[in-house]
Amino acid sequence: MKDLRLLIGGSSSFFFHLQEFSNTLNNLGIESKLVFDADYSDGFPGRKIGKWFQTGKKFTKLIDEYKPDAIFIDRQRHFGINSLKAGIPLFVLLRGHYWSEMDWNKRTMYRSFPKRIALSQWDKIGKEIFAGATAILPICKYLEKITKKFVPGKPTNVFSEGVDASKWYNVEGLELKHPCVGLLQYANWWGKTSEMLVLKKVLERMPDVHFYWVGDGPLRERVLSELNGYNNFHWLGRLQYPDKVREYLSEIDVYALITGMDLAPLSLKEAQLMKKPVVATNVGGNQEMMIDGRTGFLVEQGNHEQLVDKLSLLLEDKELAKKMGEQGRKFIEETFNWELVTKKFIKIAESYLK
Repeated sequence: MKDLRLLIGGSSSFFFHLQEFSNTLNNLGIESKLVFDADYSDGFPGRKIGKWFQTGKKFTKLIDEYKPDAIFIDRQRHFGINSLKAGIPLFVLLRGHYWSEMDWNKRTMYRSFPKRIALSQWDKIGKEIFAGATAILPICKYLEKITKKFVPGKPTNVFSEGVDASKWYNVEGLELKHPCVGLLQYANWWGKTSEMLVLKKVLERMPDVHFYWVGDGPLRERVLSELNGYNNFHWLGRLQYPDKVREYLSEIDVYALITGMDLAPLSLKEAQLMKKPVVATNVGGNQEMMIDGRTGFLVEQGNHEQLVDKLSLLLEDKELAKKMGEQGRKFIEETFNWELVTKKFIKIAESYLK
């Protein structure tokens, strides 16, 4: 497999991490090229009408010049469709619970006629990519089980996305009020985001603890309308990644992921690399990204009493918090380092491209 040429078509949101993947591939002797997918392939129902009628020349030129043996994508968009049309083996990294997100979007943010048409087209593209992929690579074991249910018979392999531990170290800069709990999550679909509202009872029960939320998204105002009335809740908006996020994680006392669904949240890994004890809702793949009782605590969905108990314990017991933080960094370093993840992917690719 030393002569493998892998073309990676990445989304803007995770381009930073795909660059780390590409760099690791190159360091291991596997040639790879990372591009922003929409620069080479776009169309309806994208946000920019001017890109709805592309000829595909840029994508064709990219393929003709680079001559990839396989293509890797991390979202279901036109780049993947054109890869299938080109007849090139396609590996699809699946980051989220695609089917649950689609269902929730139909019932919430995409109820108007134009948005339903757009969502229907995105779903058509997604299903075509899943059907034609050489293999689907769910980002955790939980999601692999879901994928096998919705795309039966399609080859799947878990791709446990890596994280570069060397980029996560304590720095000064951001000042917060203490004791404090930090949240770092995107509000993009209601099945995931609605769990944040359990914080209302937590905020009432812990008036002397400050809760800081870093994040944004289309459901931001829906969350803020419920939580902004509490004096101990603070919304910090988006923070520049990774530098400002590093400052934020350096300053918080405990990291909390309050969610209705997450698969392999990077923030949960990064908080542990920053030696912060973590508390996360026991949904999706969260239990695979931490060790309950060792690097932090899992709490049941909707259970504000468990949240209060676990957060209070970690804020009061400094020795326990420190011990869990140290074990958390060790766990992430050993389980999700990029070299380990990339070597596993090379073996996966090798099995399909013989």
